[in-house]
Amino acid sequence: MEKLRGSQKKNLRAQAHHLKPVVLIGAKGITAQLIGSVDLALKDHELIKIKFGEFKEEKKEISEEIAKATKSELIGLIGNIAILYRQNPSPEKRKIKIP
Repeated sequence: MEKLRGSQKKNLRAQAHHLKPVVLIGAKGITAQLIGSVDLALKDHELIKIKFGEFKEEKKEISEEIAKATKSELIGLIGNIAILYRQNPSPEKRKIKIP
């Protein structure tokens, strides 16, 4: 997947607006289980939100680290919520349309 342009990220942020966070980052921070949960959620949904219950000061760095570990792209940070996107490799299973 090639890097997304600004207009594409804006479109994805708009599509993520109504979504509820599917992963919560708590006191343990980044663990193998957290990366696994994010990876599974991206596989199922393509576009997800991650809520920061803890580590709110380091949310940008942690979000980038999670995106790198899951081979996804950080679409944006809004408050204490990160939005991640990873396109499904199978074209017939893709749920999110990018202009």
